[in-house]
Amino acid sequence: MIVISFLFFMSIFAGVGLASMMVKEDTTDDYLVAGRGMHPALAALSAVSTWNSGFMFIGFIGFTYMLGFNIIWLALLSTIGQVVAWAWLYKFIQEEGRERGVRSLSSLVADKVGAPEARLAAVLSVLFLSIYAAAQLTSGGKALYVMMGWDEMIGILIGFILVVAYCYAGGIRASIWTDAAQSSVMIVGSTILCWIALQEVGGFEGLTIGLESQDPLLTKFFPADLRFGFSMWAFAFFLGGLGVAGQPQVVSRVMTLGSDSDRKQAMIWFFVWQTPFIILMLIIGLASRILFTASDFDPELGLPMMAMETMPQIGVGMILASIFAATMSTADSQVLACTAAITDDIKPEWSQDHKTTKRVTLVVAAFATMISIGGLYVPGGDSVFKLVVLAVYGLGGVFIPLLIIRWMGYKPDTTHSIVMMVSAFIGVIVWTLLKFGDADGIFPSVPGMGAAFIAHFVMNEIRSPKLSSFGRFEMPGREKFGAIAAVIALGLVFSEAVYFIAAPDSSNSSDSKGIYYVTINQEVILLDSSSEYIYDGETLELQYSSDSIEDWPNGNNVVGIAIYLSFEEDETSSGLGCAVGGDTENDVITGTIRHSLLDFHNSTVTESYYNHQGNSGLQIGEDWPLFLFGGAPMDIWAASEAEVPLSNYSISEITEAIDLGDGGLGDYYIDITVDAEEGGSFQCEHNDDGEQVDYEIQLITWDYDIYEINEL
Repeated sequence: MIVISFLFFMSIFAGVGLASMMVKEDTTDDYLVAGRGMHPALAALSAVSTWNSGFMFIGFIGFTYMLGFNIIWLALLSTIGQVVAWAWLYKFIQEEGRERGVRSLSSLVADKVGAPEARLAAVLSVLFLSIYAAAQLTSGGKALYVMMGWDEMIGILIGFILVVAYCYAGGIRASIWTDAAQSSVMIVGSTILCWIALQEVGGFEGLTIGLESQDPLLTKFFPADLRFGFSMWAFAFFLGGLGVAGQPQVVSRVMTLGSDSDRKQAMIWFFVWQTPFIILMLIIGLASRILFTASDFDPELGLPMMAMETMPQIGVGMILASIFAATMSTADSQVLACTAAITDDIKPEWSQDHKTTKRVTLVVAAFATMISIGGLYVPGGDSVFKLVVLAVYGLGGVFIPLLIIRWMGYKPDTTHSIVMMVSAFIGVIVWTLLKFGDADGIFPSVPGMGAAFIAHFVMNEIRSPKLSSFGRFEMPGREKFGAIAAVIALGLVFSEAVYFIAAPDSSNSSDSKGIYYVTINQEVILLDSSSEYIYDGETLELQYSSDSIEDWPNGNNVVGIAIYLSFEEDETSSGLGCAVGGDTENDVITGTIRHSLLDFHNSTVTESYYNHQGNSGLQIGEDWPLFLFGGAPMDIWAASEAEVPLSNYSISEITEAIDLGDGGLGDYYIDITVDAEEGGSFQCEHNDDGEQVDYEIQLITWDYDIYEINEL
């Protein structure tokens, strides 16, 4: 039923896209900007879908799962930034695009087609948009993996085929029509899923209580322990929203509008549709934090997993089809934006060659697919949130500063423009590599745009000091500049003071439940290895002390002791009947491990083993725990072999479980008891005095690191 529902809705979306073939024209202008005659409502719904899509369904859900209530700052400030972009920068972009006849965002940062700065902007667009498209393909792969059980690579390859089909069918018009249909279905499906999720967690009150029980920080509106303070952390979200004007795949929707009146209508449609959609996704993300607490749960799978767990199969198919269609149509928009950048700026001679344009589309789609597949084999490379943040803030840093100074009337030459773009690119990449853009840092929009503006002011001062850095606007005088600086400084001081007062107390952060990585280095110290004959009914008593160990290469955090036993059946037989038969009887070997401090948890372990007709071998405490003083949960012990994410534990709980301090030291007592049983039959006498037992005694030590997962 899930497959049938999925195919039904996918057929509807595909049919809508293919229907665009009936009105398309075989021109590159129609292929890339739909002839600049798109209806405002269609363009707006498509912009909502292509701007959010895989990020909202997968990445945003995962980030909400991690942050809790303080995700509201991202949603609110990003929306404000988008309002400014639509009301201000999009008007400039639309006017410039229509007057100059350009079809790509990279063409707007140069005065001439094919100028070096336009070529560089196009190259950076292709790079970041390919990463962005890869994030969409990864989203589709994750959705199919959860809901259909298919390997993620299969979903990615299916996405590649659909992206190429969309592009070849009707270009951007097919993408826009499909986006509009998908948005309509998804808003209905998300509303139903949100309502079901709230019922599952007990309404809004149950949602708050559930989050509070997992981690009190999840219900706070201010995050704790921000590395660089609150002001820039929040301001980065605003710049991220403003960066929507630097996203070629969204700007292409604006370029399909015919007039400024169309832009204003599209703006209203955009926010009327997007605002409730964000709220729905936020609630679903918070509910998924309560419903899915497994240690190995991928937070980005919250929405598809919730649909699988709570909705009827036909609804699951609808949600899956909506997610998949949204991610694919967004990916195809990004591929088309890359195509426009290549054909209009990198190779302008291809700009009117419709067949070559389609070939470029195929190559770009293949490149994005390779990035997506490659991310499956790189730690964190399949994180939709990481990929989207890098792409969005990279594009915003490259384009927004140049668009702003051009709007102000400043005409940068080639060198000026290239220096600004390279500065932004370096700022974003270096900031990301340094991990300063994690959830407790500052997203790369600030260093990216900041580096570009610094480069602009420095270049202007060095190369053309007589010109105003603000274009047609005069530089403010010293007094006015001082007043502006004072207002900004007071605003920063005020916001930081509010944060200092209202931020949650993190002094007990180790008691807050969250998601952590535990990396464990396990070492084994040999205490003794020997062989003894133990007679029937007797016990071999062994005693060892940790004081006898002179060298602790891994530290002395002893978490367990193991005894490995091996023995063979040595039962003898005699008599005439033995030629006919006479089975042996299994002996029972019992091992007991005791620790000198008996008040510790599990300080005594006893296990018995039958030798099964000569098959031998015994490891006392073969299954953890051997003896554990903290009572560690089993999933923490699983981390001894690999890096395992742990959810719904606090740092103090994990530490208590795996750091025993001096508790594992002291005296260890090993008892090995043999209960020999004699077999035999008529005229076949058996004799079994005991067993020759080989034993090896080991101490297990752990060195470890615990760090919070603050990025996806």
